[in-house]
Amino acid sequence: MALDRWIALVLVGVCLAYGYAAWFTMDGSLAPFMKRNPIWPSTFPKVLSVIGLIASLTILLGLEKAEEKEADIDYRRLGDYHLGQALFLLGLMVAYALCLRPLGFLFSTSAFLILGSFILGERRWIVMVLVSLTATLIVWYLVQQVLGIYLRPLPGFIGG
Repeated sequence: MALDRWIALVLVGVCLAYGYAAWFTMDGSLAPFMKRNPIWPSTFPKVLSVIGLIASLTILLGLEKAEEKEADIDYRRLGDYHLGQALFLLGLMVAYALCLRPLGFLFSTSAFLILGSFILGERRWIVMVLVSLTATLIVWYLVQQVLGIYLRPLPGFIGG
């Protein structure tokens, strides 16, 4: 079995566990007045588990394959697939998660987007900085002001 099908099999298991939690365990502790609402806190996880299960089963059963034989990922030649970029991005994600609270959302997210685009090969610094700052400010505004969820914008030592 190809590597993509093994990954799809693992994702089927994850989606089944997530779906079980969404369908059977999340709604038991709802307050009585919330049980009359058309949308519950478990609605999005239910939809997400069904979509993930459908997508994983599509890959697992090979329904997405085109007429032409596509090249499968050869796990014996992983060094040919830009493995360094992937590992650097994973490390950058971990660093972003660790720096988010002490350095604030604006700096951490901007730095993550700039460094991530640099790792992926972008070399136009003006474009990287403008796009990352614009995206960071838009996301912060939407989450902070529109949704009303507090995100510490600045580092704690500055007053964030």
